[in-house]
Amino acid sequence: MPYNTTAIPPRKEPTGQTQLPLSRVKKIIGQDPDVAMCSNNAAFVITLAAEMFIQHLANEAHTQAKLDKKPRKNIQYKDVANAVAHQDSLEFLEDTVPKTIPFKKAMALAKITQARLRGENVTSDEGLQSTQDAPPNGNGNTFVNGDRAAFSVALRSDDRYEPNDQLELEMRQAAEPRNHDVRMGGQ
Repeated sequence: MPYNTTAIPPRKEPTGQTQLPLSRVKKIIGQDPDVAMCSNNAAFVITLAAEMFIQHLANEAHTQAKLDKKPRKNIQYKDVANAVAHQDSLEFLEDTVPKTIPFKKAMALAKITQARLRGENVTSDEGLQSTQDAPPNGNGNTFVNGDRAAFSVALRSDDRYEPNDQLELEMRQAAEPRNHDVRMGGQ
């Protein structure tokens, strides 16, 4: 028996009911340790906002699907990733919905990163075909939006690469107090 795949049309006027389950949204809100209590009205408004956001994301992804070389009616992951990459209002989702890259390119980037972590000098010609995929400088430091990356990884001298060691180092660096606070107001 085929499934019902017809789209649910968006509402034109509020009806007092949500399409997302309100009890599930309340459970998700309850998982936040900063929220002690949430009224039914607040949970309802949060649910409506989530529905509106999902509708907006789906519309943007559908627009990207229509802009493809072969326009499609079905939305794919790459359409959502393109919508996130092209819309300034969806920029906060770039880490959650990254653009996909071919497996060979990902493996080449991983090899270069591992070689740099071991302290080897690696040029972009050894692992990558184009210079746009290489990090901006050759000394192993990465740049994010023109600034130095938030974490600096110490170069290793031995040949083994341990991801746990790198995670522990990054966690220690994140726990260190930093003096990057911006004071607001006239105090």
